[in-house]
Amino acid sequence: MPDEEDNAVGHEVDDTTGDGVTRLYGEPFDSGFAQAEHLQLAADLAAALAVYEELLTLAESVEDSPDVRFLRAHLLADMTSVHLAATDVVGAEDTNRRSRALLDDIASAPMGPRGRQLWLEMLLRTLIAGADLLRRTGRLDEALACLDEAAVRLPEFDDPDGLRTSELGLNRVHLLMDRGEWGAAEDQASALLSTTPTTAVETVPRLLVALGLICSSTGRFDPAEDCFARAEDHFRAIGDTGGQRTLLAHRAYAAMHRGELDLAERLFAEASAFFEQQRWFGDLAVCEQARAFLAGRRGDAIGAEDLLAASLSRFERLGASIAAADTMLLGAQHAYDRGDIDEMKRLAQGARDVYQEREVYERCAQVDLMLARTLEDNLNRTDHGAHERESIDTALSFALPAALALEAARYDFTTAHARSQWLELADEAMRLVFRLAIRRQDQGLLFELAEHRCAGASLALDRTPPATEPVEEPASVFPSAAMKSYPQHEPAEGTMTLGGVAARAAVSAGLRVAPPPKVRMSAQSGPGRVALQEYIAAAEFRYHRRIVHEEAVPFWITDDLTSRPVVQVRLADAGDLFMTWTWAGGALGFGTGQGPGAEVDQAVRELTDALPGAGDGAEGMRRAFDSGALAERGSERRLARTLAEALWPEQLTAQIRQVADRAGRPLVRIQPSPRVAQVPWELLAVDDGTDVRLIDLADVVTTAPASLRPRTPTAPKPQGTDSDPVVLVLDPRVPGFRADSPLGSVLGPPGSDPELLSLVRRRLDAGAVVPSVATPAEAFRRTDLDRDWLSGVLRKGARRLMYVGHVSGAPVEGGQSEDGTLHLCCDAGASGLAEPLRTHRPLSAKDLLLGSLPLRADGEPGARIWPAPPRVALIGCESGGDLRFAESFGLATAMLYNGAELVTATRWVLPTSFAFHRLAQLPESVRPLTEAIIAVDTAHEDDDPVRSFGGWQREQLDRWRADGRIEHSPLLWAAMTSIVV
Repeated sequence: MPDEEDNAVGHEVDDTTGDGVTRLYGEPFDSGFAQAEHLQLAADLAAALAVYEELLTLAESVEDSPDVRFLRAHLLADMTSVHLAATDVVGAEDTNRRSRALLDDIASAPMGPRGRQLWLEMLLRTLIAGADLLRRTGRLDEALACLDEAAVRLPEFDDPDGLRTSELGLNRVHLLMDRGEWGAAEDQASALLSTTPTTAVETVPRLLVALGLICSSTGRFDPAEDCFARAEDHFRAIGDTGGQRTLLAHRAYAAMHRGELDLAERLFAEASAFFEQQRWFGDLAVCEQARAFLAGRRGDAIGAEDLLAASLSRFERLGASIAAADTMLLGAQHAYDRGDIDEMKRLAQGARDVYQEREVYERCAQVDLMLARTLEDNLNRTDHGAHERESIDTALSFALPAALALEAARYDFTTAHARSQWLELADEAMRLVFRLAIRRQDQGLLFELAEHRCAGASLALDRTPPATEPVEEPASVFPSAAMKSYPQHEPAEGTMTLGGVAARAAVSAGLRVAPPPKVRMSAQSGPGRVALQEYIAAAEFRYHRRIVHEEAVPFWITDDLTSRPVVQVRLADAGDLFMTWTWAGGALGFGTGQGPGAEVDQAVRELTDALPGAGDGAEGMRRAFDSGALAERGSERRLARTLAEALWPEQLTAQIRQVADRAGRPLVRIQPSPRVAQVPWELLAVDDGTDVRLIDLADVVTTAPASLRPRTPTAPKPQGTDSDPVVLVLDPRVPGFRADSPLGSVLGPPGSDPELLSLVRRRLDAGAVVPSVATPAEAFRRTDLDRDWLSGVLRKGARRLMYVGHVSGAPVEGGQSEDGTLHLCCDAGASGLAEPLRTHRPLSAKDLLLGSLPLRADGEPGARIWPAPPRVALIGCESGGDLRFAESFGLATAMLYNGAELVTATRWVLPTSFAFHRLAQLPESVRPLTEAIIAVDTAHEDDDPVRSFGGWQREQLDRWRADGRIEHSPLLWAAMTSIVV
């Protein structure tokens, strides 16, 4: 090998000719390399390969030496790249093997420091190409070993621009994608993109393509198109025609999953023509596979079969075993559709055998789901007679473990938005499970399904993303093109000190969550049945994925609130709305209910139309007052009856009446599903023909997911005898916002409301209050109530917190409940995870949960910075909107997580007293919001706050039914609910 003075080999030399040809080996090699690279970028791979073969023949005729062997290794490595671009796996395997052999042969040859660097660079290229080859042929463990070998060599290589580092990282991303580990792949690709230098002109667009495929494969089509568009710009800038044309197939794949089948067909056809012309047979096979799926969807069975046969043949010739198995799986579905059950079983089992051998466990789950769906379809078509129960059991044994694995795959993702989009894909599998449970008439299974689905994700506060197993694929039978089109996990980074750009990135990062806890199906501690335990065990064994957290919680606890009769109601969305209920506290009984999805959706739409929309501002509030159903007595009663008919079983009403007659007013604990989380359950008109409401029969409290429940519940502190103070945060002044602005005053000028002044006086007379004030008026519109002050007073201990002010809810479609914010007196310089608004930084639920963990290496979790007192009131717009999200980590549940036993919050945007004055022309002496605040304060001082607040709501309902006056409308008082765990 040449030493560092020689100018014989490698890419590190910067000596170029006037034509821009790098002088490496002399002519004709230098110009030949340049010509071949130009042809490769122009997608003329056959011509590029011909140039390299001519150069290789010439190099083999030169007298042998280490330098010449290195030249030959370089040529063979470049030929490998061309073969891979053309999806010629056999050719790539041959040239890569020969290149590696030449490099190994000269490894011990004398070489200077620069010569050693050039040799290392070529070795890294060979190892990375080898990993790509192994990945494409389904040998994923061997591919990982190859990348690990490259990682061991990488520290020896001087990589100032990080080019080889980024290329190695990109290949790890591709490997994760092939395993279906979308969350881990997205994390690594995003981190890599942020650190890859702009000089890595080939790596950057490929990273963007990978991110686009990850997004389109997980239901996020707008971000996917953004990534593809950025990648296209990069490909165009470097003149990479092949990269631009390949994007056609990726966009077609996204269009197909969006349901735009005509567009997908056109794009796939255009991409196929290009791939066939260029003889890129691997990419062509992917397109044929997709076009077969589309042909089947439009009823062209013959065309679908022909395309499947062509795709399978190409994949088998290329040695792409996993891709071939994907085609077999699609073929199995077509075989079933034409009634060839034996062929379906043969193809499905063949595909599953490949997946099992290659340890692609999410594909095993896909096969099992397909088999379960075909069994259900067969049950619908034919009479199984005495064997029906056995057939249903078989379908459930396939469907339920696979659905659990699919649902649990969301925990790989960093953001709640990505997880919520994934759940939309996973939902079809769980709908299948619920249909089968209903068909089996298995109340026990329905109970356990509801308990598991309602348990809720566990918050993961450590900085290290959890290790994951393979991710389940979306419910569609069509295999993911992303897993074939592109060439054990890396340990995550440890504790980091974040500052500057990194700190800003932490602010934008979402919450990491872990699987839900195990749910014990009894209130007693110790061993006992866990919900779905045999199905969970099967899922974890078959698909190598954690389904539940190791810790277990009882499925309910009531002794901490009341000793009276209580019924726990849980609701789960799975197409239809499923309800389960169980009695305790001296009453026995249980039941299940099912609301047809269309009826539930219609009732919820009518409710939504009656509410002031969170994003509609003043116009939404005006509409709610002028034409909303909750503002007029007759329309409100009709809405209450519509909701009851769609959501509430008559059988449960009858049981509540029986219990009330024998043992007094029961407590109804309701954990709503996201779809019905805004429903004011108290208002439901549960009798046909009378105006009896649920709150007439029972007290109602909302329950949060079991994952928020303390593992070892403590006895409640007696209220009213504790020496800890009451913390009052009453209409704090938000920096940068005038009193009449959107974040201005909620309660009006300090001292203008005598009833609120009396409330503060009562608290001052009863005991300690913070902030310390000399007169009640000083408690309002303060400028010193920021997050640091709140932390200080809560750390010292408090028995209650009452917040009355502005709350900004997070958009439900974003999926991130943790983005909800309180508006204290914090300026923009305050440390936190929410973006500033003008000169003000809100305090977010993410702050309350994560604290300073994302911002400092020595950070503390939010529960230590803002420990919540036993009772918390958050009186602001939609402060209790947490439960509308698949993951409840908003303001109310954050307070529960931080130690609160009960949080009173609101389900929708709250009208202020000023809104009643302006929109309903009430006199200023009538202050409905003030009355509600006083009712909450009174209830939180009571031994039984739920009973106390329920009594006030009944008074309001009686007044509403008697006179229909707007100040007694449920528009205000039914918005409020108390939430417990």
